[in-house]
Amino acid sequence: MCYICIVKLTAKVKLLPTPEQAQSLKQTLEMANSACNYISELAWEKKTFRQFPLHKLAYHDARSKFPLTAQIVVRCISKVADAYKADRKSKRVFKPHGAIAFDNRILRWYVDRSEVSIWTINGRMRIPFVCGEHQLQLLKSQRGESDLVFVSGQFYLFTSCDVEEPNPLDVEDVLGVDFGIANLATDSDGEIFSGEAVEENRRKYEHRRRNLQRKGTKSAKRKLKRLSGKQARFQSNVNHVISKRLVKKAQDTQRGIALENLKGIREATVRRKQRSKHANWSFYQLRSFIEYKARRAGVPVVLVDPKNTSRTCPVCGCVDKANRRTQALFSCVSCGFSAPADTVAARNIRARAVVNLPMVSNPVCSGTSCRL
Repeated sequence: MCYICIVKLTAKVKLLPTPEQAQSLKQTLEMANSACNYISELAWEKKTFRQFPLHKLAYHDARSKFPLTAQIVVRCISKVADAYKADRKSKRVFKPHGAIAFDNRILRWYVDRSEVSIWTINGRMRIPFVCGEHQLQLLKSQRGESDLVFVSGQFYLFTSCDVEEPNPLDVEDVLGVDFGIANLATDSDGEIFSGEAVEENRRKYEHRRRNLQRKGTKSAKRKLKRLSGKQARFQSNVNHVISKRLVKKAQDTQRGIALENLKGIREATVRRKQRSKHANWSFYQLRSFIEYKARRAGVPVVLVDPKNTSRTCPVCGCVDKANRRTQALFSCVSCGFSAPADTVAARNIRARAVVNLPMVSNPVCSGTSCRL
């Protein structure tokens, strides 16, 4: 039996509504989130949080109270039920312009015309959209729901797309990758991706935010609003560039990729001066970018235990804390081997992954959906 592995990716497009259409979209979000708050109130009062019992409890009341189509009310009930999945210790309250999901009954894509037909409280509207070529290719495999999102005065649609995952490469070696703060990533070939630009960007925006917050004037608050998200977008772009480079290298050389399993590292105690730098470290985002790009390229990925990878000599196997002379330098106290510490760690990660290589190259549908 042959299975097709599917990678679920999200395409983001920007809507270009007229002023009248934008007002209708905003009113639709406000009305839908008002319905969510009403449904949440019922759920909290009756202690009914699961979707199907909540549907029976709230559907007809919400339909009669709000001028929303049946499918929007269904999506509002789903949104409330999802919000209570994390815990049921406090009542959920939804912001007026929070995202609302639209399915194919109330939203239709016309990719060839770069246009969508979307339901609003003022009726169906056809609204053009713009996106990059990569997003346009993803939209050809669009499936399921799309989220209408209002951010900084602009409307966007985030929609899920099913992309077929190619068969994994038949690999005999792996590319080890060490994550860090000074160097965001270092591979076992010795290539280093410095974190200097990210750290400089972090310090710059931290300094600006601190000064503007101290000032506290209306103009300072407007400036803070304009700065919002810029640092995160810069880091996200850097992580995209690094992950693309690593996956391309592994694909071109017929290798898998070995990464550190850094689960729980946020719980480690950090010195006060290092807290902001450590909190800013987006290693999980970089790892997720590498993993989904690798799946799309057919490159297998394996996670290894990072313990002592920067203290183990790759030549003689000596494990000693003293081997790590400085943050940047590794020098073995036993055999004298010396090299950049992050490169040594990446080589050790590769060595640990090679032991499990037969398992790495097996086609596993982790993080994807599979269908016949």
